[in-house]
Amino acid sequence: MIRLVVADDQAILRSGLVALLRLESGIEVVGEAADGASTLAAVAEHRPDVLLLDVQMPAGITADGSPGPEDGIAVAEQLQREPGAPRIIVLTTFGRAGYLRRTMEAGAQGFMVKDTPVDRLVDAIRRVHQGLRVVDPELAAQSLAVGASPLTAKETEVLQVASRGATTAQIAGALFLSEGTVRNHVSAAIGKLGVTSRAEAVRTASDNGWL
Repeated sequence: MIRLVVADDQAILRSGLVALLRLESGIEVVGEAADGASTLAAVAEHRPDVLLLDVQMPAGITADGSPGPEDGIAVAEQLQREPGAPRIIVLTTFGRAGYLRRTMEAGAQGFMVKDTPVDRLVDAIRRVHQGLRVVDPELAAQSLAVGASPLTAKETEVLQVASRGATTAQIAGALFLSEGTVRNHVSAAIGKLGVTSRAEAVRTASDNGWL
């Protein structure tokens, strides 16, 4: 029996997926979660073999009152540092090649989009449980074409804060940088991405899964 936790912040989608998976022989859904903090708690409580994990989830609040991991990738990274971590399949509506690379670097063993047919998802769960890697073939091809992010870590951080609608001053305050340094990082990112504005840089980096 494969013990499974399903983590997704969309309650209707999560409930439907859980209902379908409970019809499959050899799979037992032992827990559900809606954010990063509750995912960690569910894994700690139920010790699943496999975790189905959404990429874009809210952080949530842990039992000690601190914020949870900021997204599914951060959840995967944290779990991989702990003994007895479940094998992870990232399941997302964001079929972007950059997300594939980031999730694999975070330690996930599978990457599937949410419109994957249930029979393929079930097969992926079983294959990952057996120790194999499972990746959507179209995304694998896209990942090779897109390549790695050209942005530095600091340029990425600046665009991540900018993606939340922050001003230059707010970005500077959040990252403990001067406004001039923020402008320099934004300018460098714009040049590397071949765009003409900060908004376009954020959109391009997001579309490629680099933020």
